[in-house]
Amino acid sequence: MTWFHWQGETLILEIHLQPRATKDEVVGPHGQRLKIRLKSPPVDGKANAALLRFIADLCAVPMQQVSLVRGDTQREKTVAVVKPKKLPEGVGR
Repeated sequence: MTWFHWQGETLILEIHLQPRATKDEVVGPHGQRLKIRLKSPPVDGKANAALLRFIADLCAVPMQQVSLVRGDTQREKTVAVVKPKKLPEGVGR
């Protein structure tokens, strides 16, 4: 297993999120997940909202095409991106 897979035209990303970082960035593979650091704190869903915005920008899609599938209150998250126009580095079809 890797940190991404496809379900038809939907890209599924397995993410390890580190909130309260010094900057927003993709770190790279972290075991079976993609590590992402975000400045946003893990309070009142702010980190989740920031993650979805970050992934939408990364994949060049509107926010409506990105959703949190699993991990609402955990660092280990699963995010779905419908028809990404751009792929994060390391993602293939």
